[in-house]
Amino acid sequence: MALATSPNLTATSTGPTRWRPGAGQVAVALGVLGVGYRLGALLAEVPPTNSDEAVTGLVAAHVAQGREFPLFFYGQYYMGALESYLAAPLFALVGSSTLALRLPNLLLYAVFLVLMWRLTRRLYTPWLATFTVGLLALGSDRILKDQLISGGGYPEMNPAGALLMLLAVNLGLGSVRRPGPAYAGFGLVAGLTLWDDWLVLPYVGAAGLLLLAARHRDLRGRSGLALGVGLLVGLVPIVAHNLTAAPEHRSLAVYATLTSGAPAPWADRLSGGVLFGVPMATGLCDPGRCAPWQQWWGAAYPVLLVVAALLAGRALRRTTGRAERIRQGGRLALLVAAGLTLTAYAVSSAAAHTPVESARYLSCLLISTPALLWPLWSVATAARAGAGPAERAGAGRWRARLVRWAAVAPLVALAGTMALATATLIRAVPEQARLAEQRRELIAALDDLGVRHFYAEYWTCNTIIFLTRERIVCGVIGDDLAAGWDRYPAYPRMVAAAERPAFVLPAGSPLSAAVRDHLRGTGVPVAETSVAGYDIYRPAGPVDLPRR
Repeated sequence: MALATSPNLTATSTGPTRWRPGAGQVAVALGVLGVGYRLGALLAEVPPTNSDEAVTGLVAAHVAQGREFPLFFYGQYYMGALESYLAAPLFALVGSSTLALRLPNLLLYAVFLVLMWRLTRRLYTPWLATFTVGLLALGSDRILKDQLISGGGYPEMNPAGALLMLLAVNLGLGSVRRPGPAYAGFGLVAGLTLWDDWLVLPYVGAAGLLLLAARHRDLRGRSGLALGVGLLVGLVPIVAHNLTAAPEHRSLAVYATLTSGAPAPWADRLSGGVLFGVPMATGLCDPGRCAPWQQWWGAAYPVLLVVAALLAGRALRRTTGRAERIRQGGRLALLVAAGLTLTAYAVSSAAAHTPVESARYLSCLLISTPALLWPLWSVATAARAGAGPAERAGAGRWRARLVRWAAVAPLVALAGTMALATATLIRAVPEQARLAEQRRELIAALDDLGVRHFYAEYWTCNTIIFLTRERIVCGVIGDDLAAGWDRYPAYPRMVAAAERPAFVLPAGSPLSAAVRDHLRGTGVPVAETSVAGYDIYRPAGPVDLPRR
């Protein structure tokens, strides 16, 4: 990690010069631990892959083979296929695998740490930047899923948002040696986000407004031209799609349908979106659950957000220096983006109906971590420094200590809760790795039985197709035995054309029981096998299901 480091040498009257690590050196060590932890998780096949990620892998494989070059995730008209294009070169070199699919995401995480260090150091202090990197090095189940699984734009959103914020601040301060490429890069990344995933748009918009406020005169000339050219290049995928797609498949129409959902009480939305969603999304919760004691951060987050915004707004109004105004504007931009992200999620029905999985919609809040911590950090460090001899003695000393610990305690609690959630995931690694082993056992059983075409539910189909590199092909069936959600139409056609496709369903599931009963009613002999948590049915002849 390219973090700035500087040795800290101190001399005392009673001893020789002592070396103390600087903030940058500590940040590098923490960053290496964070990357190493995630690399170990990838090698252990944690988090477990799923059918959505398998679709990303299939797109990457098709791109690497030169077969197809889709703009979006197969089967839908939103979420750009950027992750697939990042993995395609690796697939071309070493072949397709879950590890190869995820390695670019690990690199994106490392880039995110570097960007957050530089952004926090620029806007705040080096040691707050180090503390932020330390928090981001930790990783609960939800955090690792968002950062490592290639399933919908999440690994690249945070680096993109942090990069845009850093570029806006540095361009505003005039500290960029070559502003032309920086403006073009800002436009390019901003444009690509409209293709990739719109969840990061609050950060794109906040960074853009900061840049406009700081450099509106420059944007009238070559700088604006460079930004515009970069933006146009980044917009090429989404513009090409909207010019050729049917009206119902265009971006605004698709995202409008995604925001609709079954109504839910406001209390449930706020509870799921804030009290539950914030700690789950920012790494304080155990896999699949968030205990009440872990939800304290959800209650504290809005308070800190408001306090930090008031402090930044007041400082922005009072300061007259350009550099300080840019710094305070950058702080305020981070907070506004976090507020918009949290509000948009908390008012959605997803926050009430599916809070565990939908908490990923708040993953961009990690970009605003230092802005939320600054009120506590500034009080803690100011109280530690003290004001003078009078306040360091007697009642003043105790007041200073009380203030300091009142600010330090939430910081320690936050780091401790995140560390416990990380430890919980580490303990669960053998159990989660077992899921990958079960899939290998299933594939081996299908190979031994000579199964090349089969029907299954959605969460099995694409995973097996990807892991076998399309050697075994699957068609999706739903609980009603009708055709399910096949993202790539060629696969179900291949299964339908097979002479005797098998059926592979989770053992003991209602769908497995329904298929078994239906097959027995056809009068065709069926060989039944159970392996690796799945029931495998192999009819001796063609059978029909009530597929519509």
